[in-house]
Amino acid sequence: MSTCCSYDLVEWGKPFERRERALPDVPAKAVLVKITAAGLCHSDLHIKKGFMDLGAKGKLTFTQRGATLPLTLGHEIAGVIEAVGRDVNSVKVGQQVVVFPWIGCGNCLACAEDRESDCTSMRIIGIHRDGGFASHVVVEDEKFVIDIDGFDAAEIAPYACSGLTVFNGLEKLGPVRDNEWLAILGAGGLGLNAVAIARAMGYAHIVAVDIDDTKLDAAVEMGADARVNARADDADESLKDITQNRLFAVLDTFGSGDTGALAVSAITKAGRYVVVGQHGGDFTMPQIWLPQKALTVRGSHVGNASQLRTVIDMYKNGKLKPIPVEVRPLSEINEAIEALQAGQVTGRIVFNPQAGL
Repeated sequence: MSTCCSYDLVEWGKPFERRERALPDVPAKAVLVKITAAGLCHSDLHIKKGFMDLGAKGKLTFTQRGATLPLTLGHEIAGVIEAVGRDVNSVKVGQQVVVFPWIGCGNCLACAEDRESDCTSMRIIGIHRDGGFASHVVVEDEKFVIDIDGFDAAEIAPYACSGLTVFNGLEKLGPVRDNEWLAILGAGGLGLNAVAIARAMGYAHIVAVDIDDTKLDAAVEMGADARVNARADDADESLKDITQNRLFAVLDTFGSGDTGALAVSAITKAGRYVVVGQHGGDFTMPQIWLPQKALTVRGSHVGNASQLRTVIDMYKNGKLKPIPVEVRPLSEINEAIEALQAGQVTGRIVFNPQAGL
């Protein structure tokens, strides 16, 4: 194939359109990946509509963040290397890889310390440069691809965002004690990966929280010990009862005022609360609990290349149960986006761009 086929966002908020263009040249340190798996992430919904909700402060547009149209979205990418630049020596043509999409500026202190996700001038694949909803993608440096030869690309692709994000958040929650409970708020793609990764990291007691019983069933299947439907009026009391008031850690994969209020109400004294979800809007919670319970509250954004390598190694070594994946041809992207928006997806939709372009 001498052309790249993609489904691009041509106008904010409008359906994706099929486009073709010549395959780009491959720079000296870059690799050209023929994409076989591209996960549909909830953040793609934000990108498609063109903004993130700042609540009373209005909107943060993706134009303000440096995105330009037309744009190929998609940042959970796996595939096979089809070409390499002349200076590439650590990977080879034909090798199956997953792509690290959270590329920093390369010049700041965060990048120098391999903390790409803390870079304030990130150049994200699928936002600032064309991403994975295409037949091919150019990755600017060989260090941003990770070997997955012999493994399932569709299972692995979601780790590039979903798995990495929750792994970073769980690390920020701090050390694990045997008698501690972890609550995972939200049982979507992030939440289900969080259950599996938390178990692999040593959390012995996990309770999943969501408003959808089907997704809660999936969380239990992934390894959660207990479940709470957040629609219940006594959801906070249920969390306290299930955990016997030992809810020391909360990972919020949704990130709303409602989940914030639930977290600080149910969490025990000296507990830790980390937010990785980006629902948007104003984020409020009862202030009195912060000092009274001596809570630690922080946010966490995606993660670093070294952390993604750790997650992939956990998967390769059989320590991670992969989340449910539904593989679809890329031509179904607009229908898939609608299903995700409607809350009809359990786990992840992963596109195979080589099928039905």
